[in-house]
Amino acid sequence: MTLTQLRHLVAIVDCGLNISLAAERVHATQPGLSKHLRHLEEELGFSMFNRRGRNLESLTHVGGRVLESARMILAEVDSIRSVVATMHSVTRTMLRIATTHTQARYALPATIGALSQRYPSLSVHLQPTADALLIDVLDSDGADIAIVSTSGGPPQTNGLALPAYRWHRVALVPRDHAFAKLSRPLTLDELAKVPLISYDSSLKPDSSLRQIFEKAGLHPQIAMTAGDADLIKTYVNAGLGVGILAEMALLPTDSEHLHALPADHLFPTCTTWIVLRRESPLREQALEFVAQFAPHLDRAQVGQALGSGIDLSSQWPVAPYWRHPGSETGQVVPFPARGAHR
Repeated sequence: MTLTQLRHLVAIVDCGLNISLAAERVHATQPGLSKHLRHLEEELGFSMFNRRGRNLESLTHVGGRVLESARMILAEVDSIRSVVATMHSVTRTMLRIATTHTQARYALPATIGALSQRYPSLSVHLQPTADALLIDVLDSDGADIAIVSTSGGPPQTNGLALPAYRWHRVALVPRDHAFAKLSRPLTLDELAKVPLISYDSSLKPDSSLRQIFEKAGLHPQIAMTAGDADLIKTYVNAGLGVGILAEMALLPTDSEHLHALPADHLFPTCTTWIVLRRESPLREQALEFVAQFAPHLDRAQVGQALGSGIDLSSQWPVAPYWRHPGSETGQVVPFPARGAHR
């Protein structure tokens, strides 16, 4: 009996007895998965599943008991690996986080501060990376964690994607701008008639911002782009155009010269994901990072998903919004820094 056989048994059950889907989730071939199951049943002398032809219909009584034990064994193995990984850590370790300027500047400081308190010898290296390259950096072992935002489902990756929080875009103008005097929601047609300043990703053909305009038969005037939210705010303040940026980039002091208008009625909700490498010597530190940055996620479940290689994305709770509840209308209100609760 091997751990691989037990992992494959658990994967088959978690995938609704669909061997093809289970093989994809554990990165194995369907024949290989079937072979491991057959060898396990031969060794135990019992059938794990009731079958109709080649199809699995349900767990047998024995199969159910074995499944319970398999889950406990795999959880204990993950615990042992965590202990060993911690013991093997050098005196000073480095956690590499690939992320954008907006996340590094506005979303991560409190979390990284809490992480440093928990692991005083830990060195955190923030790697500023363009949106489109974040997953590539992670999958090529260039980082231990990637902080990625999408306007749809989870990013495609070999790692484990965890939903951290949801957020909206805002429209930013100088306080004396005509839009700042509006007593009604801003319209897409109005935005299409003015120069816009946004992130570099806005130039991509598959940009969700561009697609929204195009679906409405409008053509946005992208006057300027930047990878740095502070630069966007600087040039909005200089009168070069209307800024379209993430709400996390707003600071209370920005209201001295700038006015933010909600744009969640115009653009789709975005989700920021924590993507972890499945094999990392800093597993405990990565799990602590998740606990600080996304406290709505169960740490034990995250650890199980990280160690098993099984996709549990459908089981994660809905990520909370960055803003306070009820602040979706009217003046945009920044949310307290993540990690400050610990």
